[in-house]
Amino acid sequence: MRGLLKLLILVPLALILVAFFMANRQIVILHFDPITGGDLPSPQLPAPLYWIMIGAVIVGLIFGWALAWLDQGRHRKSLRAAKAQLENLRRENEALRAQNTELRLSPSAAAAAVPTRAA
Repeated sequence: MRGLLKLLILVPLALILVAFFMANRQIVILHFDPITGGDLPSPQLPAPLYWIMIGAVIVGLIFGWALAWLDQGRHRKSLRAAKAQLENLRRENEALRAQNTELRLSPSAAAAAVPTRAA
């Protein structure tokens, strides 16, 4: 059901984007120096408008991914700490199980472990 909903949203969206990109095939000049306004020679890139729009979307996705990754750093750190604590507790549990098994098998240790009442 969830996959069907994705298709119902993504397929029309993809068709709209493809139609939009194909309608904007004209060549535009992308200037990399916003101060001169085209009066002085500056770095520029002539390209179809849809290339520039696709490039802007890709740059936005990469920028958003990087910010999300940096923001989630504290969660990854706490996860590493929790995993280390879990491993320590597992080791301690195994040591206590081994000690318990040892006490159960040894009759003299079991007698020593039973508290006696002082008269």
